[in-house]
Amino acid sequence: MTSDDPRWLDDGEYRAWRSLLATVALLEAALDRQLQRDAGMPHAYYQVLAMLSEVPGRSLRMSDLAAITQSSQSRVSHAVAKLEAAGWVRRRPARDDRRSTIAELTAEGFAVLESAAPGHVACVRENLFDGLTRQQVDALRGICDAALDRMSGQPGAGPLREAAAAAVRAASSGGATAGGAERLA
Repeated sequence: MTSDDPRWLDDGEYRAWRSLLATVALLEAALDRQLQRDAGMPHAYYQVLAMLSEVPGRSLRMSDLAAITQSSQSRVSHAVAKLEAAGWVRRRPARDDRRSTIAELTAEGFAVLESAAPGHVACVRENLFDGLTRQQVDALRGICDAALDRMSGQPGAGPLREAAAAAVRAASSGGATAGGAERLA
């Protein structure tokens, strides 16, 4: 084997990889169905609302929102336009850089998120956590943290890690954070 030869996955790695892909795909589909049915929005829109709710001031630059949600600028702009038309988000120029746009969660958007959150959390529990022991949840978190640490230099990883850290801080403080941010997942 030369250094140019690919390092193929062994049987255990391949099974873990395929299991991860299937789990994420099925969980995303279940969350999307539940949110469409109960809240009239796709999971991607819920994620935008949730990410805005978890930051101080309930507002983010559109570029940071795209990075946190792992969406293209175009995709997040389309989602925010739909959410803005519904009255759930408003866009405004950034005070410190007129070239940037800020997406801000409105009071109506927060109320919609609060209403949708219990069903969303129930779906996450039913499809993922209720089938795991506490030790498995801890192992899953450790595996995900290790993978995120390994990918920390990739595009979008900084804002995504910051959002994850903010969610952890919110969880340890009972759900509320400084500046009106709140965890609703």
